[in-house]
Amino acid sequence: MFIRYKQSYKKIAMGLISYMPKEKEIKKLQETIDRYETDDRYQLYLWKEDDDIIGVLGLFVDEDTTAELCHLSVNPSYRQEGIGRKMIAALQEIVPGELRANEDTIEFFEACMQEMR
Repeated sequence: MFIRYKQSYKKIAMGLISYMPKEKEIKKLQETIDRYETDDRYQLYLWKEDDDIIGVLGLFVDEDTTAELCHLSVNPSYRQEGIGRKMIAALQEIVPGELRANEDTIEFFEACMQEMR
């Protein structure tokens, strides 16, 4: 289940986002979190199962309600269990407009979309 990011989840969110290849450096990671905290167009969600936060998903939502998947990461201990696919499926339910991926998430996103067809 998705829960909306709030500052009390900052360390957890940073830890999960840091698993993405382009988010390894602490300065870049801090800039990413700051963007989610200060720019209303960026929305960050945490994925919770059985009282554990095990994933993170970040969106950029345009004025025309098009949402771009910017970040998606699952704790390595929970990978290969279909969590990322569940996150994409749940995201499709809450995004009112078109959902697309950026260069960092496109490969996984397209694989999920093919499986859902």
